[in-house]
Amino acid sequence: MLVILAPGQGAQTPGFLTPWLDVPGVRERLTEWSEVAGLDLVRYGTTADADEIRDTAVAQPLLVAAGLVAADALFGHVEDTPLVVSGAAGHSVGELTAAALAGVLTPEEALRLVRERGSAMAKAASVTETGMTAILGGAEADVLAALDRHGLTPANMNGAGQIVAGGTTEQLAAFAADPPPRARLRPLSVAGAFHTSHMAPAVDHLREAAAGVRPSDPRTRLLSNYDGAVVESGQEFLERLIAQVSNPVRWDACMATMSELGVTAVIELPPAGTLVGLAKRALPGVETLAVKTPADLAAARALVAAHHTAVPEPEWRLLVAPMGGTFVRPEAAENLAEGEAAGAIRVRRDDNPVTVPFAARVIEWLAEDGDPVSPGQPLVRLEVAK
Repeated sequence: MLVILAPGQGAQTPGFLTPWLDVPGVRERLTEWSEVAGLDLVRYGTTADADEIRDTAVAQPLLVAAGLVAADALFGHVEDTPLVVSGAAGHSVGELTAAALAGVLTPEEALRLVRERGSAMAKAASVTETGMTAILGGAEADVLAALDRHGLTPANMNGAGQIVAGGTTEQLAAFAADPPPRARLRPLSVAGAFHTSHMAPAVDHLREAAAGVRPSDPRTRLLSNYDGAVVESGQEFLERLIAQVSNPVRWDACMATMSELGVTAVIELPPAGTLVGLAKRALPGVETLAVKTPADLAAARALVAAHHTAVPEPEWRLLVAPMGGTFVRPEAAENLAEGEAAGAIRVRRDDNPVTVPFAARVIEWLAEDGDPVSPGQPLVRLEVAK
């Protein structure tokens, strides 16, 4: 049983996407998604310095985009991920990546939401000077008691002897001067106290931003940071994902669920390393692989082949708008050949055809002729021709 993992904020490093631009289609995909995210993802992933990508409004969309382009390269297409993995889990903002991998959100929906999430959390973090500190080792009871004594929140319960505290800089300084026994402290390079009450304003903003999203139910097991549970409803997962912004991440519970499910292998998407490191300590006997560069793809495919459980092909798929504009719907189209246009997106006076990558039958039109559409908006539900 194979589970795919998506890391959270703090995993990014300057230039980590540079080698990925040599993979066919990655630069083009990142360029398209830059319009959705409102950021130059190529520049931030290659030439931006550490301070630039530390910015929450930059780091979060960058991390989600990185995970999705790597999944594209590994599985052929993000939508095909549920066919070859038995589950998906993301740490913090990685939950948005996992939601797209599981089919709950389209990549474009995930990027639009992470754009709003990142900017709202950055704004919330600017109200009070806050931060986070990782606590390594020490007895859990002693660590939690020390956090409570200093008014800090255990924002990430990561398992494997690691807890991350969030709070004001004054609280963190007092904690550093009075640490729990046998524990090592490591301040983190993040811009705020995420997953604490300091993020409450961001929850309201993200809930508004998600009001028009219609999530699909997961097509593979999808684990929640709230309690490690496998969530079977796309709407429930979206609601959990929103509330999680100001609630602690229970990655320890996610790993406990993986153990209960009998997971035999995990693959972490870039910028990888943190989550497989935790898995090595908390999930003995489970094979792990950190996909850091395209050079790791061959090993990842071999691991997939060795551990995945076959999943039936989906009965239907969505065709989404590749750009914003006005939808031009064909007059009559019930059966579409591979490469045939299922309408077009009109931008100014130009009609840009939207073609189907497989032979299909139209199940339901989700956009009408003349409707304004945004990038990633579903246009039609299709049954793949047998």
